[in-house]
Amino acid sequence: MQVRVLYFGVLKDIFHREGDALSLPFGATVSTLLDHYRALAPDHGSLWRVLAVAVNQEFARADQPLADHDEIALLPPVSGGSGSLANVALVGEPIDSAGLIKALKQGQDGALVVFDGIVRNHTRGRRTLHLVYEAYEAMALDQMRKLVTQAGESFAIRDVVIVHRLGQLAVGETSVLIAVASAHRAAAFDACRWLIDTLKSTVPIWKKECFEDGAVWVAGEPFPDSIVAEPPSRAVCE
Repeated sequence: MQVRVLYFGVLKDIFHREGDALSLPFGATVSTLLDHYRALAPDHGSLWRVLAVAVNQEFARADQPLADHDEIALLPPVSGGSGSLANVALVGEPIDSAGLIKALKQGQDGALVVFDGIVRNHTRGRRTLHLVYEAYEAMALDQMRKLVTQAGESFAIRDVVIVHRLGQLAVGETSVLIAVASAHRAAAFDACRWLIDTLKSTVPIWKKECFEDGAVWVAGEPFPDSIVAEPPSRAVCE
């Protein structure tokens, strides 16, 4: 059978392309596919242990069977109430933080908490020229919508906005904006912190830092064990 495999983040640099068409035997599973890539790139054994896999834009475990024409995404660790609860976007232009915040406010709100992620000019002593963000866009948007829904169910909030920038960003530009509106500040603070922390560890968005002396894909936070394709306890030969 034939499947389509998509590469993201550092995997593009390892394989020097964005994806492949791959032939697999009928009855193959996610684990079969991962074994193929371990053999293909054995020097990156630590990466395969923390990789997440999406099959047709849904996270998949190692024993999930694959079918002809499946779309499979290999995902390295990412760099990331009532009301509409649907205000999520991936954009290629500068984020209008002030406009989004103004539009979110309503008379019943007693608090609006904002996380405005900004591109800084240095990382670990190296001068940053710019950043590049990329995403598995369809899946990232779906995961962002789910986060907003979960936040509405878990915290006493009215509404949420999440907007993430893609492409090349200059120093000082906003990379991600999260705004949470609620009647009380505690719920807004708690929801905003949970949203950015969870987004950074589960939504398939990657960051490349471009310095004066080179560029590197950021080694992001590990996916939760419930998302990684294979249990961390499995022995892996490198």
